Amino acid sequence: MNSDLELLLKLQVIDYDLGELERSKDYLPDMMENLQREVDDAKQKVINTASALEEAKVTQKNLELEIQTREAELQKFQQQMMAIKTNKEYDALVAEIDNIKSAITTAYVELETVEVTNKQLDKDIVESREKELSTVENNQKQLAVLQEKVDSIGDKVAAKREARQSVASSISKPLISTYERVRKGRGGRAVVMVKKKACNSCFKALTPHRIQEIKRTDKVLVCEFCGCLLYWDPEESP
Repeated sequence: MNSDLELLLKLQVIDYDLGELERSKDYLPDMMENLQREVDDAKQKVINTASALEEAKVTQKNLELEIQTREAELQKFQQQMMAIKTNKEYDALVAEIDNIKSAITTAYVELETVEVTNKQLDKDIVESREKELSTVENNQKQLAVLQEKVDSIGDKVAAKREARQSVASSISKPLISTYERVRKGRGGRAVVMVKKKACNSCFKALTPHRIQEIKRTDKVLVCEFCGCLLYWDPEESP
């Protein structure tokens, strides 16, 4: 392969790595934010579940107290039935007793529902705490790795730029100018191989004469259609 092409390919790899490092400045903090959000959500789930469980337990106690109070009232009114002397008093007491019985029945239904809720919340709180511990442990490990990557970006960029300068200084200025122009116009890809007798960037077929020129490797040639710098694929059939 032409020595200039070899240098250009090295330069393209370095430029790709530099681009990835620059992009990582954006996506690494986003990844870390997502991981931290998962931790915060897991912790909040525990708080919300614990709060719901506490509220349900208070409701259960209040219902149990209400039932106890109502049953005591019912027993009191039932005892008063023995001392009633008029139909009016009897009817009023019966109505009061019916109201208390209805209230007790409603309270028992609500209590049954709350008890079911409490059992489910007891399970939920255990699961949510386990999920919190698991999420915190896993995400903190990932956060530490990502933070290390974020902290090292500056040094890696500096090393890559130094390597780029070393390679670029060995390439002629006209060739570097062509490379930079094509790389900017083709989204970072300037040097491509010939595949199946076509440019592997625009996929346009090359003339037999052009292919022979590229195979000679005595100079750097560009695609007539897209401008990319071309080199021959050593695995390509003759």
